[in-house]
Amino acid sequence: MAVTTGDTSSSSGTWRTPLVIIICGCAIALLSFGPRSSLGFFVQPMSREFAWGRDVFGLALALQNLLWGLGQPIAGAIADRFGILRVMIVGALLYAGGLLLMRYSTAPLSLDIGAGVLIGFGLSGCSFNLVLSAFSKLLPPERRGIALGAGTAAGSFGQFLFAPFGVAMIDNFGWQTALTVFALLMLLIVPLSLAIATPPATSSSSNVSAADQQSFKTALAEAFGHRSYVLLVLGFFTCGFQLAFITVHLPAYLADQGVSSQTGGWVVAAIGLFNIIGSLSVGWLQNLFPKRYILSLIYLTRALAIVAFISFPITTFSAIMFGAVSGLTWLSTVPPTSALVALMFGTRWFATLYGFAFVSHQVGGFLGVWLGGIVFEQFGSYTPIWWLSILFGVLSALINLPIVEQPVARPVAQPA
Repeated sequence: MAVTTGDTSSSSGTWRTPLVIIICGCAIALLSFGPRSSLGFFVQPMSREFAWGRDVFGLALALQNLLWGLGQPIAGAIADRFGILRVMIVGALLYAGGLLLMRYSTAPLSLDIGAGVLIGFGLSGCSFNLVLSAFSKLLPPERRGIALGAGTAAGSFGQFLFAPFGVAMIDNFGWQTALTVFALLMLLIVPLSLAIATPPATSSSSNVSAADQQSFKTALAEAFGHRSYVLLVLGFFTCGFQLAFITVHLPAYLADQGVSSQTGGWVVAAIGLFNIIGSLSVGWLQNLFPKRYILSLIYLTRALAIVAFISFPITTFSAIMFGAVSGLTWLSTVPPTSALVALMFGTRWFATLYGFAFVSHQVGGFLGVWLGGIVFEQFGSYTPIWWLSILFGVLSALINLPIVEQPVARPVAQPA
């Protein structure tokens, strides 16, 4: 069964059916997102062993988020031009190397290089963002919506699996062994990436669409001159700020409130589990309702969930309920955001343009993690950051409402 790309039909080998592509892509998303979402559980054991403040670990993971974002459009442009396979392999090797260096870190600088630089750039090359790009290029349009939701949900399932697994590894074998096991698991991405390899770009000709004739610079100029794309990018900032802050600092916040590390692990796991429901549901709902309204509702729901969470005493029940509600909106912004990029500009430069949107997401992540550590060290509380997350959620709910959901107008290419 040949695989149909988003723009042209091409045979990609009898074994690479749409089902195989989706399964292997989801496995990559699961593996790449799992360890990264569990790094917050290493804050306390590593900080105790080396007498670090939370700002030290916060800076390293803030760098990770920032470099993941800055590296994403570069990785996306290389993948769009030369194919995804080589980008995936390099990303997986960098990710594994960063986890190993983190395991042997005894000083803040080595932690910054391992957990920050190497894992950050590694994620830009092998995370679910490129998986979604491969789905957009390799799968027919009628399968993209559910595939994008499935790829996003798979990342959440990785969070669901790795959070309690990481806590159990740390408690029973130590944080060093846990990081070593995580690094070895990242190497599985290399063979899996063979299934989602995309062909290199071909030179344009007079009988192809205007989107396929676009140069890199023209695509960027068109996107950043498009009001709806700019609004989408600005709103995505909040998603990164909230997710990164909660991922890194929620386990420590719960411990400060007297909640056990095991319960903290299950709270993070609940986020991952319920995000499977949220991502798949949004992947289906975006075919029925305007994507801008879905995004606005997601951001507003997050803000209200945070208000409820911090306004009452923290208990095991309230923490898990917060994890469940947060999970429903966790990565569910990704399917409509990526679908809007593909709808506006097509799939030719999808990885690049979604990559630049992801820069905004990760700049938000950098600030969420970094400011969380600084604010806690200065005031002994995360309360100011919680309220800043609420403010950003309300603003993003408003920013997404004016987005126009239609392809950008382009001149029609004339035949030679």
